[in-house]
Amino acid sequence: MTTIRFIGPGRAGRSLAAALGDAGFDILGFLGPRDDVVNAADGADALVIATPDHAVAAVAAAVAPVPGTVVLHLAGSLGLDVLAPHPRRASLHPLVPLPNPEVGRIRLASGATFALAGDPLAGDLARALGGRVVTVDDGNRAAYHAAACMAANHVVALLGQVDRVAASVGLDLDTFLGLARAALEDVADLGPAAALTGPAARGDLATLDRHRAALPAGERAGYDAGVALARRLVEQEVVPC
Repeated sequence: MTTIRFIGPGRAGRSLAAALGDAGFDILGFLGPRDDVVNAADGADALVIATPDHAVAAVAAAVAPVPGTVVLHLAGSLGLDVLAPHPRRASLHPLVPLPNPEVGRIRLASGATFALAGDPLAGDLARALGGRVVTVDDGNRAAYHAAACMAANHVVALLGQVDRVAASVGLDLDTFLGLARAALEDVADLGPAAALTGPAARGDLATLDRHRAALPAGERAGYDAGVALARRLVEQEVVPC
């Protein structure tokens, strides 16, 4: 049975440990920020560094290398160089939000996509969870992670703006969630350009101006950014004569 130890008992680490434990892996436990991690790789087939991104390199450097142990990190934006002291290195980044370990353990075992690099053990773990795997090389990690943040964090932030503007006219966010879900389904089925509707898509400048005039000043920059992205999507689909 593959044995796995974790450094970093946060949401990502505890979610992955729970999911892998459910899949039959032997979870050896967690080390936290006050623990001595020098011998963390001893007796484990894999050591997962599940700390915040900025701490991964320092934590990896503090662990004494063990030739047979694969050291993995979960940081989407980092390459394998941050694990440099260790001969067997890998990265395993799940493309699902992990708001808490209870939700995370379910999502990680529900056909999630995992971005991998390095040692094949990372792929073995992802596939044991029923995951889809993609390979992202070190030179592309930052751009890949930016896309991931846009797909999740920026969408959440945008819906936060919807919530604020809706509240200003006496409505709640639930009023608009069906619209958002349908738009995402259209993107999945048709692609972004074909899914785009609304005044920015049809070049209705008068309606866009009415929107801007109705919005509080603090909401206009976000709205304008959205319009600019929509117009870029329209323009890239125009076929030159």
